[in-house]
Amino acid sequence: MTETNTLHTEAFADLAAIEATVAAVTEQPELGKVTFSMLSESAGGLTAKTITGPLTQAGVADESRRGKFTLHSDEPVSLLGTDTAVSPAEYILKALAGCYMVTLASLAAARNIQLKHVALTLGFDIDLSGFLGIDKSVRKGAQQITVDVQIDSPGTSRADVEDLIGALEATSPIRDTLANPVPVITRLG
Repeated sequence: MTETNTLHTEAFADLAAIEATVAAVTEQPELGKVTFSMLSESAGGLTAKTITGPLTQAGVADESRRGKFTLHSDEPVSLLGTDTAVSPAEYILKALAGCYMVTLASLAAARNIQLKHVALTLGFDIDLSGFLGIDKSVRKGAQQITVDVQIDSPGTSRADVEDLIGALEATSPIRDTLANPVPVITRLG
């Protein structure tokens, strides 16, 4: 499975805003404690309708985000869905792509690197024999996730771009979440 996310305009982040955020969280560490939330329900068959919930920061819920965005998911027909929406695997790729764009722009701003164009090609490789219970030795989730990065940064050396990619891998919160074990707690309400 492959998704291509291409940004046709210059990627950038406001360095002054980044520095102000770092200063604010340094001064008030509780501002760094953020919880994103989503509310999801069955929409028939294998589809799900999910809306954004409140964003909680420093213990204060921003209710203006509740229901602000609606996402739908389904599976392709070949995977028993009706192909009416993006698959959960594709949402994982989108989450990683979005985080990579934010992180790249922020890191580039801090290094005074201009990103004229950024393109990511992402892949989510899965062996369904694990999920389907055919082969117990096969992992149920992704075997690997790949990201091919293309960056157009006039005047930036290849070594500086490679260093930027290394910093991207070390800094991206979504990559960290995917690459390292994180508790996922499922509770019956």
